[in-house]
Amino acid sequence: MAIDYDLRIIQEARDTARKAKEAQEVLATFSEEQINKILAYMSEAVVENARWLAKMAVDETKYGIVEHKVIKNLFAGKDVYEYIKELKTTGVIKEDTVNKVVEIAVPVGVILGIIPTTNPTSTLIHNALCAIKAGNAIVFSPHPAAIKCSCATAQIINEAAVKAGAPDGVVSCLSKVSMQAVNELMHHEAISVIVATGGSAMVKAAYSAGKPALGVGPGNVPAFIERSANIKQAVKDIITSKTFDNGMICASEQAIVVDEPIKDQVIKELKNQGAHFLNREETEKVSRLIMTPKGGMNPAFVGKSPDFIANKAGVQIPAKTKILVAPLDGYGPEYPLSHEKLTTVLGFYVVKDWHEGCLLSIELLKLGGIGHSFAIHSQNEEIIREFIVKPVFRILVNTPSALGGVGFSTGLAPSMTLGCGTWGGSSLSDNLTPLHLINTKKLAYGTVNVDFENNTESTSSDMYSPDQVAEVVKQVIARLQEGKHA
Repeated sequence: MAIDYDLRIIQEARDTARKAKEAQEVLATFSEEQINKILAYMSEAVVENARWLAKMAVDETKYGIVEHKVIKNLFAGKDVYEYIKELKTTGVIKEDTVNKVVEIAVPVGVILGIIPTTNPTSTLIHNALCAIKAGNAIVFSPHPAAIKCSCATAQIINEAAVKAGAPDGVVSCLSKVSMQAVNELMHHEAISVIVATGGSAMVKAAYSAGKPALGVGPGNVPAFIERSANIKQAVKDIITSKTFDNGMICASEQAIVVDEPIKDQVIKELKNQGAHFLNREETEKVSRLIMTPKGGMNPAFVGKSPDFIANKAGVQIPAKTKILVAPLDGYGPEYPLSHEKLTTVLGFYVVKDWHEGCLLSIELLKLGGIGHSFAIHSQNEEIIREFIVKPVFRILVNTPSALGGVGFSTGLAPSMTLGCGTWGGSSLSDNLTPLHLINTKKLAYGTVNVDFENNTESTSSDMYSPDQVAEVVKQVIARLQEGKHA
């Protein structure tokens, strides 16, 4: 008798979670040296397969550009590796000899990683490296439109980890997906933490699962070009960012906000660099095509080229157009293109000064980008500092927003999972790193002699000497290496 398809999917989810739990319990006994060896093998495997995985992702999802996905895969597999490999995430990670507190990192356990269709392979690579570096196993639930490329990526990484000495199952991916299977994993006893990178509905579901969750949110990123900006460079940065993988990174610009005195120069430069300005009728056609009445995006036009969009909308554009720009008079439900557009279309606004630019940017962020990112192009440091108060956790200055937000062109932690903080409904306001995926024990020695009967207390500098604390630290490290920590 054939087993019901949904039941098979749920059973696979259960079996995968249990196997990951068994693997993680073994991985938790590994030393930092062993973990770093595993990471090195994983990184090498990703670099070797970056192009194949990128092509598979584009072929399967029909989103984006192969060459740009190669860059994202290499960024996640190489740049992230270089950044995290020296982080202390195993055993004693900090020793305060003055206050006599020792901090000890322990893994959170098994992580459920929910993967989007926009950046499936690169997000999976990043999250897998972060999970393993912190001593965790990770089970991925891919987007239904990106199952093959996600599973292939997870298999390559897991095989590399096993080759380096890790237990089989430290990185795994469901081969079939349904809401029932995802729900099963979210509530499974083997899962300790959920990392949700995807649509708002999925992130909200993760937070309602009764487990600790690290979710990301949408990024309706405004890019303000202030009158002191290097206009040519600002336009280049914005077009570079918005055309990268056809605009699918959530930190990519969604609207250009221009200071009125430089409006004509900005428009001229945008046209010189390949932007096509839509007239009112064309804006209506594109808006009806790529957006839904409620401000969401039509999935069929995510990560598509200007030629593809214009052809479907019945709009004539010049050859080699890089980006479509829609001048808008307002924002909100009556202006669908004022919302997030993960494709090669930008809104365009003109404001009288930076004060008005501030206010408009906040209104645009309220449409779905609160907490995420904001871009400003300016040479005026005082005005740049005024934007610190904006309700976002990444204020990106004079850089392509998509690449700056993920840490490619800025000093931010390199990451494919960008939190929006409590303002955006997330418990994470930072770029996700292994440090977000550990628990920290604290060994704290008494530093004050307390005598309530005599109503006295005094600091005792000789209760435990630094040498005694150092000796205990050695013992803690030894016990952790023996795998005896709880």
